[in-house]
Amino acid sequence: MIKRHVQYFAVAGLFAGLMSPASAQGTIKIGELNSYKAQPAFLDPYKKGWEMAIEEINAKGGVLGKKLEVISRDDGANPGEAVRVAEELVTREGVAMIAGTFLSHIGLAVTNFAGQKKVFFLAAEPLTDKITWQNGNKYTYRLRATTYMQTAMLMPAAIAAKKKRWALVYPNFEYGQSAAENFKTLMKKAQPDVEFVTEQAPPLGKIDAGAVAQAIDDAKPDAIFNVLFGGDLAKFVREGNTRGVFKNRTVVSLLSGEPEYLDPLKDEAPVGWVVTGYPWDKIKTKDHLAFVDAYKKKYNDYPRLGSIVGYVTMTSLAAGIAKAKSTDTEKLVEAFKDLKVDSPFGPFRYRASDHQATMGAYVGKIGLEGGKGTMADFQYVDGATVLPSDAEVIKLRPTESN
Repeated sequence: MIKRHVQYFAVAGLFAGLMSPASAQGTIKIGELNSYKAQPAFLDPYKKGWEMAIEEINAKGGVLGKKLEVISRDDGANPGEAVRVAEELVTREGVAMIAGTFLSHIGLAVTNFAGQKKVFFLAAEPLTDKITWQNGNKYTYRLRATTYMQTAMLMPAAIAAKKKRWALVYPNFEYGQSAAENFKTLMKKAQPDVEFVTEQAPPLGKIDAGAVAQAIDDAKPDAIFNVLFGGDLAKFVREGNTRGVFKNRTVVSLLSGEPEYLDPLKDEAPVGWVVTGYPWDKIKTKDHLAFVDAYKKKYNDYPRLGSIVGYVTMTSLAAGIAKAKSTDTEKLVEAFKDLKVDSPFGPFRYRASDHQATMGAYVGKIGLEGGKGTMADFQYVDGATVLPSDAEVIKLRPTESN
């Protein structure tokens, strides 16, 4: 009987909160969608990151005197489902803006939705260049460093290696295809005599790692450009280590220094690879140390790169709303132009020319410490240093996309 009364009052209290007009009018609703079930390694920490940001913002009084409220949905890792979810968030939930997405083809679908429906969209994680360039529109901004940016960050190491014969391996969807094309273009420009002796493009999440590793070894490359991540990366590394594919070969690799993908490899981490990533335990800047301390205190766990992305997604939206002094879509679009945001990586801005954030990434070599992979000899590369000029991006974006 007591249990029933407790349940009754708990449910009654919940419905009272949901039905309260003050609650509805006193919050700014943000719609968020992502492939949580399909990509938990990155997106579980990402969600923790944005939840911590929302908690911190609301504890300080919110924005414009209102608390931020996030209504989150899974997009099913499917472009059609993502558009349906985005439509539902806008029309049924009444959100003022949308944010999120992880996979590049999902991000492109929601970018198109935002442009057609005139809804403000902050693409948090998808890396394809098309979101802010070829398929860019007035209503879409993007936070993370793009495939072009991260590939450009790896170019100094690739060029310095002075290797002629390169093998490429990448997941066969927009992100992987884009990264491979960027690498080939940048390498040909820097080293005209370069040869690409094989390209292995397995379907995302369905790699036959043994066959891929053997095909690369059979092509006898001098160096390898890798774009695989997650479970595909782990399988490829294990097969490559077993077959000696990486021995005496330069490897440059996107994302492989991120704890989400490096930690599961443990002592199998491929020492010497040059990677983009996040050496969370070695960054000693004041802002980053404060973030790590707060994250550990809240979750009793260390942050991953997803934690940073989730956190900064929401602090960016809060900064944009504050600058706009409104949640009006057109005012938000204007406010985000050259919007300056502080982050655990330091300050950055959203460029007015292409709506791309200049938040950078860390580049270093994979090493082993205490039986697990880590990043060594790393440095932070400011995103602004690897982006085309404002004049150049005018040629990349469709007309009337600003």
